[in-house]
Amino acid sequence: MWTYDKKLQYPVKITKTNPSLAKVIISQFGGPDGELAASQRYLSQRYTATDGRIKGVLNDIGTEGSE
Repeated sequence: MWTYDKKLQYPVKITKTNPSLAKVIISQFGGPDGELAASQRYLSQRYTATDGRIKGVLNDIGTEGSE
């Protein structure tokens, strides 16, 4: 049995909004060449891998890359 404790790695305190910075962050994270797309490719390849070690590596890359 395990417990999920959601904590941020670093404390975040937002004092004002910055739409232009948000646009850059979203494009890097969610664009076609962004981190989310790459992560999803690794995770989808995991399900077609035949070797358990390869599945583990693809899973690690796919989950750690999106943090």
